[in-house]
Amino acid sequence: MKCSSVLSLALACLLPAASAAAQDDKAPPMTPEMKAMMEAFQKAGTPGAEHRQLATLAGTYDLTVKSWHAPDTPPTIDKGTATRRMILGDRVLVEEVSSQMMGQPFTGQGLHGFDNVTGKHWSTWNDSMSTGLMVSEGTCDASMACTYTGTYHDPVSKKPVTSRMTTRWSDKSTEVFEMYAPGPDGKEAKMMEITYKKRP
Repeated sequence: MKCSSVLSLALACLLPAASAAAQDDKAPPMTPEMKAMMEAFQKAGTPGAEHRQLATLAGTYDLTVKSWHAPDTPPTIDKGTATRRMILGDRVLVEEVSSQMMGQPFTGQGLHGFDNVTGKHWSTWNDSMSTGLMVSEGTCDASMACTYTGTYHDPVSKKPVTSRMTTRWSDKSTEVFEMYAPGPDGKEAKMMEITYKKRP
């Protein structure tokens, strides 16, 4: 990841210089390879229809959070709020959550985006109950019904755990998020359900 970031930074610095050199009568023109590279980077970084779709999710939401701590037991229910807004030139949606979790104040932040290179949606999640990072990737349809697969490290076993997450809109202002992960028997079990109600 670090090498990729360094490479991107180097190219970001070199490509404008190459463009300027091409416009200088005394400098040789860009080669076809350089032009193709510049076009590829521009295409990768230009927001498209998927990013405009993400922007429609911006706003303030009231949350109802259901958490299952063991199979075949009633969920605990908490309330909260979430705000969503676009950042980085309308490329990424940032979500900030404030609620209660097991009787304690809880805050979290997620990033949601679409990668033009891979053609997939992605998300990250951090919160006040962990110092770790959850990274997910998946697909969404035109109605923003999405399915993600994410990985995080279990605090007890310290091993990576894979979870499945889905989102769907039951109406224009109500989104339902569901998270599934392996239960004690290793079978997939529902861990969380969050209902987002968008404020007018």
